Amino acid sequence: MYPFLLSQILRGYWFLRPEDVIAGQAIVYKLLTGEYNDKSVRSLSDTTPICPNVSDGGSSYDKAPKGSIAIISLRGTMLKYGTWCSYGTEEIASQIQKATHHKNIAAIVLDIDSGGGACNAVAPLTDAIGKARSAGKPVVASCDLAASAAYWVASSCNKIVANNGISSEFGSIGVMCSFADARPVYEKMGYQFHEIYADQSTNKNEDFNLALKGDYSLIKQESLNPLAITFQESVKANRPNLRTDIPGLLSGKMFYAKPALEAGLIDEIGSLTRAVDLARDLSRDAIIHNYILS
Repeated sequence: MYPFLLSQILRGYWFLRPEDVIAGQAIVYKLLTGEYNDKSVRSLSDTTPICPNVSDGGSSYDKAPKGSIAIISLRGTMLKYGTWCSYGTEEIASQIQKATHHKNIAAIVLDIDSGGGACNAVAPLTDAIGKARSAGKPVVASCDLAASAAYWVASSCNKIVANNGISSEFGSIGVMCSFADARPVYEKMGYQFHEIYADQSTNKNEDFNLALKGDYSLIKQESLNPLAITFQESVKANRPNLRTDIPGLLSGKMFYAKPALEAGLIDEIGSLTRAVDLARDLSRDAIIHNYILS
């Protein structure tokens, strides 16, 4: 578990609000310096397995009445693999798959409250949502905060409902990376750094090494920009009524519920209960549609 979290922090690019990056810096510092080093801590799923929720208030798909709505939570910073403080998106995707294949579940509500996360955390959820929809089970996103990677996931659902008109926020469609250059600190302590590359590896780490020198052009060109374009194109495909003419909509701005509704980022302002009702309505519509076609 611990190596997974450390790897996620060190390795990749993020669809994440800067506020969440700043808020997590103290924890990241403790992890990287070894100040937090409790080897006994296991992943959250080891100590507290994900408990499915259904619209009738129960916690078992098997005991739920036929036609129930599964409610699956996506909370906090998104990571592909679970840590001691959060479930990984692979684990959440597994819950979506279980709901998709269960005879008692008619549709799924994804209860989202997340400022985004790691880029590689997106695909497990969008893939699972796509398979659920292909299987005829609608997926509705009920969101308080759906920013960056979390909004990408929400946009993959049939509908997006803001769960209130006060604090709900949407957007931050963009990509960022950040790193701390600790070399000056270590050099003062007497350390010297050497990197030696094979003659056949002249381009290895080129973008990162240039970034260390203050030249960010290559890392943007080869890594960040392609991810941002993929993000934008996916959201536009998922949300055909998106008001792309609104300044900042596809370049990182955040929108409260009412402006988000006007911009086409969401479909309704309501509540989790409304999202459950909408999911049930979509399921019934799908059944009627399939009956007519048959």
